[in-house]
Amino acid sequence: MADNQTLTATIRTEFGKGAARRTRRANLIPAVLYGHGAAPQHLALPSHATFLALKDNPNALLTLDIEGTQQTALAKDIQRDPVRRTIDHVDLVIVRAGEKVTVEVPVHIVGESAPGTIHQLELQYLTVTVPATRIPEVVEVSVEGLEDGDIVRVSDIPRPDDATIDDDPEHDVVVISTPRATADDLAADEASAEAGAAAGVDSEDTED
Repeated sequence: MADNQTLTATIRTEFGKGAARRTRRANLIPAVLYGHGAAPQHLALPSHATFLALKDNPNALLTLDIEGTQQTALAKDIQRDPVRRTIDHVDLVIVRAGEKVTVEVPVHIVGESAPGTIHQLELQYLTVTVPATRIPEVVEVSVEGLEDGDIVRVSDIPRPDDATIDDDPEHDVVVISTPRATADDLAADEASAEAGAAAGVDSEDTED
């Protein structure tokens, strides 16, 4: 879990596409903070610091210093430029101490499956409900020693502390298989070995 990161935010008083473009030209990111029945606050966040805070963990817990008032928040939606991948806008939700939040957490594969096999990741993310202060950066799924045909389902994954995984328990997360080329090569090797053995027997019969 990443440390809580602090961002200095200012209140925006101009709205619309033109105002948003001016905000971004000033190296700031337009943002909206809402939740817990509070009126939405239109904010501007420092572009570089926000990018770094959310670069590796979009579920990072943030402390917003809003003109002297601090508020804990979580990024609910991050809109990015499709080409440059810079952040264009952020929706933020207010987080209270002790409450749980529902977020999408990336799956991270650990371990090695049996020699000659590969793993296919069927779910890139898992939907996890977890205390806001203990959001994992990844959910680790072990494939150590798994054989061809083995499947890891949602129900097989250990839950993070005080958390639930909300996806269908029967949904496949990882499937272990032998690549087709490898399987064909093995079959060819076996056929070649059998042919060689048979040729050896025929040769012995001829010599007799």
